[in-house]
Amino acid sequence: MGDAFLGLSTVSRWRHARLMGLGDRKCPVAYTPCLVSLDGDPETALEIAPFSCSQDDAIPANMTFAAKLCLSPPFAEVAPKWESAIGHVLPPSLDEADVGEVGGYGALLPVSWQRICHDPELQNPDLNPQVIVLSDALQLAARPSLLAEALHTIRLRFPGALLWTPGLAGPDNAAVLAWMGVDIFDLCRSRQAHSLGAILTAEGARMPEVTLGEEADEVSMTSHWVSELANIRRALRDGTLRDLVEKRVANSPRLVEHLRYHDKITAESEHTFLESVVPQYTRLQCNTFASRSDPVVLDWIRFIAEDYRCPQQQNTVLILLPCSARKPYRSSRSHRRFLEHIRNSNPHQVMVTAPLGLVPRDLERIWPASHYDVPVTGDWDFDELARIESMVDRFVTRQGYEVVINHSGIEFPNLSVPIIDTRRGDSATAPEALQRLGAAVDESCEKNGLRSHKRSTILMAEFRSTARRQMSNDEWMEGLRIVGRPPRHKLMLGEVQLAQWNPERGALSLTKSSLPILHEHDSIPVVEISHEGSWSGDIFSHMVVDYDPSIRVGADLLVLRDGELIGSARASTPGGAWPNSPGRLARSHHRLPAAK
Repeated sequence: MGDAFLGLSTVSRWRHARLMGLGDRKCPVAYTPCLVSLDGDPETALEIAPFSCSQDDAIPANMTFAAKLCLSPPFAEVAPKWESAIGHVLPPSLDEADVGEVGGYGALLPVSWQRICHDPELQNPDLNPQVIVLSDALQLAARPSLLAEALHTIRLRFPGALLWTPGLAGPDNAAVLAWMGVDIFDLCRSRQAHSLGAILTAEGARMPEVTLGEEADEVSMTSHWVSELANIRRALRDGTLRDLVEKRVANSPRLVEHLRYHDKITAESEHTFLESVVPQYTRLQCNTFASRSDPVVLDWIRFIAEDYRCPQQQNTVLILLPCSARKPYRSSRSHRRFLEHIRNSNPHQVMVTAPLGLVPRDLERIWPASHYDVPVTGDWDFDELARIESMVDRFVTRQGYEVVINHSGIEFPNLSVPIIDTRRGDSATAPEALQRLGAAVDESCEKNGLRSHKRSTILMAEFRSTARRQMSNDEWMEGLRIVGRPPRHKLMLGEVQLAQWNPERGALSLTKSSLPILHEHDSIPVVEISHEGSWSGDIFSHMVVDYDPSIRVGADLLVLRDGELIGSARASTPGGAWPNSPGRLARSHHRLPAAK
């Protein structure tokens, strides 16, 4: 059974974390995240602990990792079962040392920090492990940046493998480890707490409460694990795992460190794990300090600071407005009042908010600007003010505005252009403040000779800004016009429809006719699939010949075969997990008539 492989299917994923079905994809018998049973563990339900693992007494040791259910095709017997040599493992502090004996290769792959640094065979494209064991995970956890880097490196190199960090997990940190890409946990820390008469819970270790009949026994040990695994799996299905993670990092300073390093690495990676378009119900809850380092927040801040371009026809006067609890902002009562007093559409409106910093009006209907929730009190802490002030200063300089009308309530004393404060200590919706806002807009527009734009001009500017954010460029939109009723406006080239605004997706839905034009202008990522057979369904790993590592979940992709454009698809899996993740990588969307 050494060459048997796991039946894996992706049920749900959120960046590095995955809910995977084990066994027949039509009827999985277990799921990850899950437990692996070790020698001396209490009996645990097979759907919770579908694997077992043991080691011999050799030096270096050999490991046996086995399924306890029928997880290998044709799913008729208990399998698979693998063995591998662990190899010599030195402390991570000796990362420059090459121990020589690195361990076995195959379906079961033990790795360590030294092996990641020194074993060139890990880059062998024929190496396709099913389960990876990070054997020095406990030691790496003492150096938080190394743990985050090791997990990210493994997940990038082997996106289809299950990952186990022996001895590291407990109900108190399993959500954080799952967020970082770990699929398999064990009871080592829970058993250690049990030996001391304590219970390891989702909030950390504590003594049992005897007045309620609580005991530090095997039943309580496993029950806390079952409860937390249920929390993690449900959060993965609901898209709320980040919320759970931010609750759990409060359990220890070290978890905060792990999360910050992981967020930084994820945000800066060329192989992205982020999203472009998300379901309408998805919320980005920004209720804790940890929310500020969420990679999607850091990515937005980088985009606004470095890549965003304001509409050409709105680059003279900037209006800074406060955010609102309701999204998109324009649907809120406060912003409807702002818009009543901003009687000229020429000035560029930008919302000041936390943790995103700045949200231009032309991007307020897309992810994450239209999906985040943050406590709205009107009070700002030092870090929020520092981030916003820095972003505004750079934003004004890059875009070249000539005057700033500040209705945000935040002072910006270092701007290099004239600034008009319309709040003067009043609330944003106070009648006097609104009158000053309207007067400042009228005066600035008259002074600079700015006439109000047509509604269609503002809409086209918004759609072009959306294209520059969600695609590679907006060059494909030259010569288009807008027709149709709101909110589902259509973009037409002559009499041919190329796209339509989809308010549920917060994105432009592309038509089949747009694909050649998008390809001509390199406007969206390209996936090359194999010429073998016909393209009759979605895109899976065995079909991929080449791909763009910047692919984001929800993004539209052009599908090529032998260099010929044959259709489009929408990404289900981020580029960082291509091309070898189990399950669907992208959902087929359009097929051109010539595609066979």
